[in-house]
Amino acid sequence: MYAALLDDAALFPPGEAPMGEAVDAHLRYRTGPQNPLTGPFVVPARRLPELGEALRTRPGAVLRVSVTVPEGPEGVGPALEAAAAQPAIEAVAVEVAAHGSDDDAQAATEVSRAAAALEAHLPAYAAGFVELPRGADPRRVLDALSGTAQLAKLRTGGTRADAFPGASELAAVLRAAAERGRALKCTAGLHHAVRHTDAATGFEHHGFLNVLLAVHAALQGAGNDEVARVLSVGDGARVAAETAALGGEAARSVRALFASFGTCSVLEPLGDLVALGRLSPAVLE
Repeated sequence: MYAALLDDAALFPPGEAPMGEAVDAHLRYRTGPQNPLTGPFVVPARRLPELGEALRTRPGAVLRVSVTVPEGPEGVGPALEAAAAQPAIEAVAVEVAAHGSDDDAQAATEVSRAAAALEAHLPAYAAGFVELPRGADPRRVLDALSGTAQLAKLRTGGTRADAFPGASELAAVLRAAAERGRALKCTAGLHHAVRHTDAATGFEHHGFLNVLLAVHAALQGAGNDEVARVLSVGDGARVAAETAALGGEAARSVRALFASFGTCSVLEPLGDLVALGRLSPAVLE
């Protein structure tokens, strides 16, 4: 259920770990019990040279990375060239932003442009993700990925309250993705397993287990209100029990759609899963 669920985004807010510290931690995860649960190391394209330099001081270290390209489609080619110039970096994914627009047609055009850039530049072994603009009809922007191999990326939080989509907004995107069989990843805000209010900021955070369950509900044909209700449950014991009940084909179907999420802490989400009885404490050793 949780294999490669956590993309290591230690460089990003709110953690913003220094490069050397983030690299050393990721290398520990790769040789520890966290390895099966951890996806690639996420790095902004502009910091690839810095990452390459950090790896040169760690002989033998090679990192599988997902490169973020916030400037949009024009940056995809240069980002992959920069990654290829670093022998210790293997770019296994690229995440490109489609610039936002309240106009559905324009937003769909931007998604198409981002997907086309990934199709043109990505090597066959690498995954491509297009970050969907908010404010547009999710069905229209997801349809813009039709005919491509690219996955969707959803922003589920950030450093401001308005960066967190409400339950109804997120539910609509998950339902549209499920209807189209379009796999996705999430980014930001999912540091904990269960929906909660952050004590320091007051922001309402979605829980990554809530998202798993919401994807399952969407795949079962649930309406927007029901998927939003699943996203809104803050009872950890209930969420853990419902997640535990997902087995076999149901679990495989959910993970086929919900590929991963980026987190600035790998250990924090794992700690939640241990506390909820979903993983052995050995995973934190």
